[in-house]
Amino acid sequence: MDSSSDIKNVQASPVPEDPEKKKKKLEKEKEREREKAEKLAKFNKKKEAQQLAQQAASNASKKSEKKTAKRGAVVENPEDYIDPETPFGDKKQMSRQLAQKYNPTAVEKSWYEWWEKSKYFVADASSKKPPFVIVLPPPNVTGALHIGHALTAAIEDTMIRWRRMSGYNTLWVPGMDHAGIATQVVVEKKIMRERKLTRHDLGREKFISEVWEWKNKYGGTILQQLRRLGASLDWSRECFTMDDKRSKGVTEAFVRLYKLDRIYRDVRLVNWDCVLRTAVSDIEVDYIEIKERTLLKVPGYDRPVEFGVLKKFAYPLEGNLGEIVVATTRIETMLGDTAIAVHPTDDRYSQFHGKYAVHPFNGRKIPIICDAILVDPKFGTGAVKITPAHDPNDFEVGKRHKLEFINVFTDDGKVNSNGGSEFLDMPRFKAREAITEALQKKGLYRGSENNEMRLGVCSRSNDVIEPMIKPQWYVNCGDIAKEALHAVTDEENRRVEIIPKQYVADWKRWLENIRDWCISRQLWWGHQIPAWYVTLEDDILQELGAYNDHWVVAKNEEEARDEANQRYNGKKFHLIRDPDVLDTWFSSGLFPLTVLGWPDDTDDLRAFYPTSVLETGHDILFFWVARMVMLGMKLGGDVPFSKIYLHPMIRDAHGRKMSKSLGNVIDPIEVINGITLEGLHTRLEGGNLDPKELAVAIEGQKKDFPNGIEECGADALRFALVSYTAQSDKINLDIQRVVGYRQWCNKLWNAVRFAMSKLGDDYIPPANLTLDNLPFSCQWILSVLNKTISKITKSLELNEFSQATTAVYSWWQYQLCDVFIEVIKPYFSGNDPKFASERRFAQDTLWFCLDNGLRLLHPFMPFVTEELWQRLPSPRESKRAESIMIADYPSAIESWNNEKVENEMDLIESTVKSIRSLAKERRDRRPAFALCRTQVVEEIINSHQLEIATLANLSSLTVITKIEAFLSGYADTVVNESLSVYLELQAINSEDARLGKMKKIDELKKQIERLERSMNVPGYKENVSQQIQSKNEEKLKSLKDRLLLEETAVLSI
Repeated sequence: MDSSSDIKNVQASPVPEDPEKKKKKLEKEKEREREKAEKLAKFNKKKEAQQLAQQAASNASKKSEKKTAKRGAVVENPEDYIDPETPFGDKKQMSRQLAQKYNPTAVEKSWYEWWEKSKYFVADASSKKPPFVIVLPPPNVTGALHIGHALTAAIEDTMIRWRRMSGYNTLWVPGMDHAGIATQVVVEKKIMRERKLTRHDLGREKFISEVWEWKNKYGGTILQQLRRLGASLDWSRECFTMDDKRSKGVTEAFVRLYKLDRIYRDVRLVNWDCVLRTAVSDIEVDYIEIKERTLLKVPGYDRPVEFGVLKKFAYPLEGNLGEIVVATTRIETMLGDTAIAVHPTDDRYSQFHGKYAVHPFNGRKIPIICDAILVDPKFGTGAVKITPAHDPNDFEVGKRHKLEFINVFTDDGKVNSNGGSEFLDMPRFKAREAITEALQKKGLYRGSENNEMRLGVCSRSNDVIEPMIKPQWYVNCGDIAKEALHAVTDEENRRVEIIPKQYVADWKRWLENIRDWCISRQLWWGHQIPAWYVTLEDDILQELGAYNDHWVVAKNEEEARDEANQRYNGKKFHLIRDPDVLDTWFSSGLFPLTVLGWPDDTDDLRAFYPTSVLETGHDILFFWVARMVMLGMKLGGDVPFSKIYLHPMIRDAHGRKMSKSLGNVIDPIEVINGITLEGLHTRLEGGNLDPKELAVAIEGQKKDFPNGIEECGADALRFALVSYTAQSDKINLDIQRVVGYRQWCNKLWNAVRFAMSKLGDDYIPPANLTLDNLPFSCQWILSVLNKTISKITKSLELNEFSQATTAVYSWWQYQLCDVFIEVIKPYFSGNDPKFASERRFAQDTLWFCLDNGLRLLHPFMPFVTEELWQRLPSPRESKRAESIMIADYPSAIESWNNEKVENEMDLIESTVKSIRSLAKERRDRRPAFALCRTQVVEEIINSHQLEIATLANLSSLTVITKIEAFLSGYADTVVNESLSVYLELQAINSEDARLGKMKKIDELKKQIERLERSMNVPGYKENVSQQIQSKNEEKLKSLKDRLLLEETAVLSI
């Protein structure tokens, strides 16, 4: 402490400070100062290390060659490696020098905004190019990007970018779905949380206004996230299922289908959600498998509700004939029972046929009917209670036997007046308990037992689905389903192809067994049904919908009024519009038409319908895809697309479905940007998991992501997802695979860094290559590049995206980086004059490889390829495209094919691999010998000694044609029957070497013994051809020569 502070302390307190305390305080201050100094030293050291790490590998110019003489003596300016700030929408301003390491954040910055501003994504309806069109499956307006969306975007953008580069007029239409139930639930929760109001408190008009306000403020987050993924969507055509144009199309479709007798209104059983008070579609119903008595939480109930129990009770028979016992898992529905069914051949109940039971709570007479379709005499008591208004099977029985349909629940799931005064207004599951108790009091309860069952639960509200009979609007699917079925299955006139083919069977099964489609929902957010109910002044019943023939369907109220006037000429009436809205799948089923302007005859509709491909998950093949085909064919006059590509469903690395409660949900943005384990925990804690689920989820994250998720970037994520598509119907996503592709991006980065250092600042690539003069390695890399181009193009045409990624990865990794770049390094070492021409040819070939390789890779990895391609110098005498995304996709060049060169390189690579296996992990340069047993092999090895020595890291390679005694000190291995290689055994433990030789001697003796045994079998000389006998003799001699060599070698160790 300094003197001034001591003075202040004295003035502040008249009591002298304890000397011991003062000493300790001083020691603490010194310790703090020491720690500060250490931290500062560490910081400076780290900063210095970072600066050193930013020093670039030099370009292969004269300046860089001088630096090579004294490596590390000149420190580069760190700012040379930092990208200048780019104004939004301008072409990216790149650093003067290519950074030493790949950084996805830096690389993926600014390019997308420039692409979008440059209108590279915009399709031209007047273009003469062939069209290629995809409609993005519209994500819910409520949604954020999940890994399934990322997979969809990665696959579709791969298709679009490839086709755009291949000369097509590409259109990829973005849009959002209004997501009726999901959005209404979100906004209802919001106003309840913030203002303690329900939508009914606000009223329909104000509530709809609230939803639009929420949509404009928060909706569409996912579309911004798709930009982060690099999705080249035509944003000028962005649409929303409830914007004016799409709403016009929805109304037109409903009216047309109604006038074609394809839409009708009927009273039927639906999946009813008592919390949302609406019918829900089958896809919004999840099923819980229950094995035995189970207690579950149900919204609106304080205590858990019992499921998985079969309860038995007796119905008294009329006329004191006894009783009949029935069993049910939903005893509350007995309030609506209108029959008891038995099997006609069940002798136990034959005397009751045509008799009546008496309802214990309301005295209703209940007929005993025979039904062989529903009743299984072996299940339960063999007698089945029938509630036609609350059970799908009972509904069909009710229609067959013309039974009364009695609905006993209100829309919010309480017992209504039909259920009797004893249970009136009681929530259905409380009524379950009350009815059980009441039956017990009446002496009619006959016990219970565990019962395995499937329980339907709404995915939106978690409410238990209640089958309810309701008047709804339906689409008659009969004829249009047959047309959609034949479009896929008619082999002579197939109009739609499903990929993978395995899903054709699902298509067939669904459409052959299709039921009419319930398209009305009791919601406020959505397309209000364009139907008006006409209430005549002299109607006896004045309720909405009392008479089913009083509905008029029209585009607007004015047209509805005109039609009502014509129908009810001179009569007084008033109109009420149906308050229900259309199923979200109805508007999304029209999407391929409405996004192009239908029902208007637009330029887009003429140019781009039908679209090319529909790409989506196989889980909505029926709910969305089949309906698009049905509506497209009926209203658009043609199938909406010619191909359906169905991608797999993504699971976690262990094959489990992704679930918040397991903690295994992967957010693509977190993979792109990276996130700590603590960050993952924070996301979970911000959700709505209960404490037990949260604890399980956090443990799951600790196990799967112990260090969080490393920053991977969009390119690596896209490439990984596309590469996974070969996995049938499921993808087990391992984040480490994405990390691996991020590391591979660094490999690409370094390849271009190497190239830039060898090309030099003044290098200008030629317009073409003269193959005849090229060195062997240059001819080879162009030949294998040519094959790769053909393979990738074919794979993309066949929608085999995983094979395409494998091909491009293999060429870059195993052929360009591992072989070609390594094998040309001697040409650039020390500026040797004897390699002058090879050096120039290698530069040209390297440029052609990088230019083609980056364009090949671009559809999969758009950002890093644009960044690196922009760094490449432009060729002379030709103007290069402004962006790689509008450059031509590579096409195979026939003259580049060279099978002879490829075969020779195969032998070289096999030789190198064998030598490396002998060297094991050691990287010291040692001499090697190649024993060639044929003249052809001898010529090949002789002419490629430089390539082999370079790739195998040899000090020398000598070609021999016979075994020499001095080779006893060498390790050896057989490359093939015509070639063996020997590597000097320097510094290898002699005992290890001796044991290795003894092992080889044993193996050679066994081979000789087996061959001699086969040559000495009776009849060998007479039955085996002379050619094979000669080969066997040669092989035996070779084996014996090698044995002699090995035995000599052992003696010399």
